[in-house]
Amino acid sequence: MEEDDWGNLKTRGHSLENLHQIPSLQALFDSYGAIPTYLIDFPVSRDEKSRKIFLNILEKGRCEIGAHCHPWNPPPFEEDLNERNSMLCNLPPDLVARKLETLHESIDRGFQAAPKSFRAGRWGFGPDVAHCLESLGYGFDTSITPFTDWKIYQGPDFSEAFPFPYRFASRNAFQEETGGVLQEIPPTIGFLQKNFPLRNRIRRKIMNGPLSRMRLIGLLDKLNLLSLRWLSPEMSGGKDMVRLSQAVIESGNPVLNLSFHSTSLLPSKGPFTQTEEDVKNFLRNIRMFLEFVRNQGMEFAPLSKGVQATR
Repeated sequence: MEEDDWGNLKTRGHSLENLHQIPSLQALFDSYGAIPTYLIDFPVSRDEKSRKIFLNILEKGRCEIGAHCHPWNPPPFEEDLNERNSMLCNLPPDLVARKLETLHESIDRGFQAAPKSFRAGRWGFGPDVAHCLESLGYGFDTSITPFTDWKIYQGPDFSEAFPFPYRFASRNAFQEETGGVLQEIPPTIGFLQKNFPLRNRIRRKIMNGPLSRMRLIGLLDKLNLLSLRWLSPEMSGGKDMVRLSQAVIESGNPVLNLSFHSTSLLPSKGPFTQTEEDVKNFLRNIRMFLEFVRNQGMEFAPLSKGVQATR
């Protein structure tokens, strides 16, 4: 849950208008018995009105509060504000640690409970971030986006990341380790077709090919041969979210992890919803997914409940 100022790397003076829509969103979750994890960033944790919105839900046991770090938000401010430094994983380890400590303490004070789950802003996750989470007592991360390469934004490459939950140690955030302190619960990203590893290899080979690669990717998608989707109402329609969920379940993955930005709850606060009709479609997509999950008899759970990580 974050400020309205999408793409504006400013350290203060944030608008938080989108958060006024959280009670309506929560009512939708409540109607299906879903317990969301609200990943709170620094400006939200410091704003009294915003805290009251979430505390009202939290005190009724209807949500969980986790942490979300845009590195340009929490002090200290020692880095230049630019695209590279908007990825938390690119900052010096000591600065990463101090920013995360500031965020962690702010959420702990504001909600009288230390967060146990985390997501890096812009998906800027890496070993230094993982080490800090381990030191601060976190148990769960949800920053690693399978089949996705963020190098174009000077971020990490998750192209070969596991799409399943797994335990890991901070020294190697991308390698499964049975005795690891941290558990990765990745956002659900996958293909509408069977055999995710094979589809990923084909897609990567095409992406690394000639300049016509995007046209070919689009053609294969239309032919229903290579369709990468996110379980997100910002990136996928409701029908595709259900198709993806079915494909993920058939692959043996025990978890569906829906994700989106709070800025999409109001038009023009982010890139995904520009009109009131866009917002209505966004919420309709969420409802379609929740309906599917309920009909499947699956359990709704916050991130900190975790899963038995198997592949």
